[in-house]
Formats: sequence, C-alpha cells, structure tokens
Amino acid sequence: MEAEIYDYRYPVKGCYVWRPYGMKIRRNVEKIIRKLLEDTGHEEVLFPVFIPQEFFAKEAEHFRNFEQEVFWVTKGLSGEERLILRPTSETAMYPMVKNWIYDHKDLPFKIYQIVNVFRAETKMTHPMIRLREISMFKEAHTFHADREDAERQIREAIEIYKKYFDELCVPYLLSMRPEWDKFPGAVYTIAFDTLMPDGKTLQIGTIHYLGTNFSKVFEVMYLRPDGKRDYVHITCYGISERSIAAMLAAHGDDRGLCIPPKIAPIQVVIIPIMYKEVKEKTREEAYKIKEELEKAEIRVVVDDREDKTPGWKYYYWELKGVPLRIEIGPRDIENRKVTIVRRDNFEKYEVDREELIDAVRELMEEVTKNLREQAWKNLIQHVKLATTIEEAAKLIQEGNIVEVPWCGSKECGLKLQEKTDADALGTPIDKDVNKEIQDLRDPICGQRANTLLRLSWRY
Repeated sequence: MEAEIYDYRYPVKGCYVWRPYGMKIRRNVEKIIRKLLEDTGHEEVLFPVFIPQEFFAKEAEHFRNFEQEVFWVTKGLSGEERLILRPTSETAMYPMVKNWIYDHKDLPFKIYQIVNVFRAETKMTHPMIRLREISMFKEAHTFHADREDAERQIREAIEIYKKYFDELCVPYLLSMRPEWDKFPGAVYTIAFDTLMPDGKTLQIGTIHYLGTNFSKVFEVMYLRPDGKRDYVHITCYGISERSIAAMLAAHGDDRGLCIPPKIAPIQVVIIPIMYKEVKEKTREEAYKIKEELEKAEIRVVVDDREDKTPGWKYYYWELKGVPLRIEIGPRDIENRKVTIVRRDNFEKYEVDREELIDAVRELMEEVTKNLREQAWKNLIQHVKLATTIEEAAKLIQEGNIVEVPWCGSKECGLKLQEKTDADALGTPIDKDVNKEIQDLRDPICGQRANTLLRLSWRY
C-alpha cells in the first residue's frame, strides 16, 4: 500500500487494484515469462472469459472439484445455456483445439495465455495470494502424440519455471503433490513452493500431466503415421501474481520493498544534494547522469524536489525498493565522483564519474546475486527432517517445512497431516531421498519409509 503497488480497499471481497507502479512490476515480470515461453515454441492465444456449462461439466472429476469454486452467470439472454466465469481454461480451450489439430505433423502444439480467472473463494482472502479475481494467470497448454513426449514437455516446463523464479530471486522446493491434492483431472501434479516470512509455504507454480483424460472427453485426436486416429496427451502449467507476492515477501524488510534490478520499474534513483548557491549546477549534473544511464538502457529517475530533504527522499525510495541510489553534491562534482548506495545491504561506494555506467551494471548484478543467495539460504535452513510426530509438529509451529519418513500410503499421509495440523506439500523431486530414508520408518504405521512427505502450514 505505502509503496503504491497495490490497493486492497476495493469494495468486493478478494478483488484488488494494481496501481501504476505495481503494473510496471507486473509488466516486467510478464516480459520474463513471455520470453521463456516464446523461446521454447509456445504461442500466445486469448480465449473468452465465458465457458458454457456443457463444456465445463464434461470432465467429471474436474467439474466435481471446481463446481463449488465457480461464479455462474445468472442473467443473460433468455434460452441461452448457463455460463461460468473462467476458473481455469481446460474446458474452454480443448473443444477448440480439437479443430486445430489434424495429424501427427501438428504435434507438439504449445499455446499459452495471460488472463483473469475467477474463483468463488470461501476461505479468508489475502492480497495477491488468495483471490476471487486472479488478474495475472499465466496458463500454458501443450498437446503431444504420446506420454513420452508429454513428459519431455513436463521436464521443459520445470526448467522454464526454474529460470523464471531465478530471475525473480525466489527460492523454491519441487514436490510431487500427493494423490489427494493433485489438480482435478490430472494424472499427476508437480508444484513449486516457497517459504514466506511468517513460516507458511506458498504454492507459486504448478505443472500437470493430464494424460488423455481431457482429450478423451473433448475428442482431441490426431492421425498417426500409420493412418489410425489416437488421443493426444496433454500437459498444462500455471503461475499467477502469487509469484510477485513471493518476490516482495522474500526480499522486503522493515524499510519496505527490495526489488531485484531486472524487475524494478526504477533501477536507479539520483538524489542531488542541492545547496542554494550551487543548486542549479547540482541539478544539471544529476540530469546529465540520468541521460548517460538512459542511453545505457538503465531505468532511472532524478528526485530533485525542493520541498523534501535528502533524508526523506532516501527513505521514500527505499520504501519503493529501488535497487541503487546515486547521491551527488557539490563536492562530488568537484572531485568527479558520485556515491552509490545499495538497497539490499545499504553498502556505500564512491565511484569515479567516468566509471559510473560500468559500476552501476556491476552493482546491479551483485544485488541480484545477493538477493538470490540470501533467499535460498533462508529457505534451505528452514527445511528440517523429523522422525517423530511430536518433533514434526514442533518444527512446523516454529515456521519450518518438515520432511517426515512416509510409507507412501494415503491413509498414513492423511494421518501425518492431521497429527501435525499441517498440509502435505508432497514428495521431494528436487533431490535423491533414498540416502536420507535408509533405516527410517513411517511414524504412523512403523513400516520402512519409501519416501519423504513434506509438511508445512500453507496459504
């Protein structure tokens, strides 16, 4: 609110307003994901927000799980079929995609869109995290000749998301969601989760292998080289503004935001220290520096307001999360130097005027590296192994993600959730668990563990 990113005073529960500074952050984030998708052969589409009830109800498990979350359109032209507002787009896209795929030469077919989706959220809503209108929903859908190629796409999607979150300097755990918590209609679901400062985990991305479950329902088929028709295998994967929430939470502090340079709407703020007798000379030098930085494609502003003190300006731009601050006064001009201050650790550097561009670029890289390393360090130190229910519950209450030995049965998994009063994130797929589970037993049934189950409090 104070940084003017987002306003949660809109009078509809779960709906919020992005302000201009926030929209600039969003657009920079969207540029990253668009490039990653376009570079890997995805093409952008745009589907209507309305989905006919007939389409939505076709996939039984999908319909059963989403039915309570959808907004129905209750007024329209008489005699028309009931419509829903898009909660996700499988049932909107696939009846159309079947008209675009004819034979094996059309596969793989990869599309994506960035759109608004609507969920009739009954839990407590939370800005950017739990919404009734998700306003930045990126969903990709891909279509393949067989499971082997679809699972190759799953691996590619994982790499796309890794690069995306690395650009945002957001750390993540990769887990295979348990059967009882996978996407409705999916064969399996892989999730990216991160840890928020309050000790709860936030799901920031999901990847689903849908198999032929939806293609059979919507008759999405292709002609094989042998002349026979077969069902396509489908994958889908999505992220939302939750990824921005995770970025802001991971790097912010008591002074405000700390935005990674690549995402920051303003990468450098120049603050001229203006004394009366040399005020115009100092201002002129500040704008010369601005022009040089802009030519180097660095996003920069000059704060030369005369009704605010330099100290006030420092706090203002720290609140906004601007990565670097340049201070310049009469003595700096005389000595052909400037002072640069980093937002991430507040270290100061005196830089020769002629070396300014290189210094700014180098410091932005160092800020990015530091933000990423500190965020990963924080996540890793809060992932703990626990071999008893009591130990697991205590660690979860202390704000950790806990890995518990698990036999793999649904019954034991649900009991682990119940007895620790936590949610199951799933089983780790970002590391080899075999070494860790040697001689470990499931604390519920006492049987030898064949994997680990990640548990935590979750948004």
